[in-house]
Amino acid sequence: MILPVAVYGHPVLRKVAKVISKDDPDIKNLIKDLWSTMYRTDGIGLAAPQVAKSVRVFVIDADVYKDEFPELKGFRQAFINPQLKVLSDKKVWMNEGCISVPTVNKQVKRPDRIELSYQDEEMNCHIEVFEGMAARIIQHEYDHLEGKLFIDYLNPLSRLFLNKKLKSISSGKVNIGYKIIDNKSVERV
Repeated sequence: MILPVAVYGHPVLRKVAKVISKDDPDIKNLIKDLWSTMYRTDGIGLAAPQVAKSVRVFVIDADVYKDEFPELKGFRQAFINPQLKVLSDKKVWMNEGCISVPTVNKQVKRPDRIELSYQDEEMNCHIEVFEGMAARIIQHEYDHLEGKLFIDYLNPLSRLFLNKKLKSISSGKVNIGYKIIDNKSVERV
């Protein structure tokens, strides 16, 4: 099922998401809904808080960028209960956007190498190292589980220039091609 997306200003985006138990009966359906919603919004990643579900899971399918970033070839994965550890002091600036902050794209500086422990859809545990663009996408989605948005990394002046646009997004006054939930928790098209 395609779910409406919580946008900037919705309180769920600022909560730390809850750990998912291994016997959660709804997790597989939620993951299916995350995939459907992500593809509908033309995203490459989607975290559960972005669909107003405050639990620790996100999905990524970044294979579409494999020609530009070889580390993304075949990179399609669900991550349950992830824990992130930064492995690199090297940080890289890149442009980021987010379906929960539609129409905003800004340069963000992030570590280039991370380690992620997580569970897959069968609740098997994994620990993997990710670099480059894969590391960036994971960090962006992981931030959603921690109640953070990419715009939180902007300097105060850059953030000030976004105030009007953020207020419009928060009130649902944004023209995009998918259903949203604004800060009043009302679905809008």
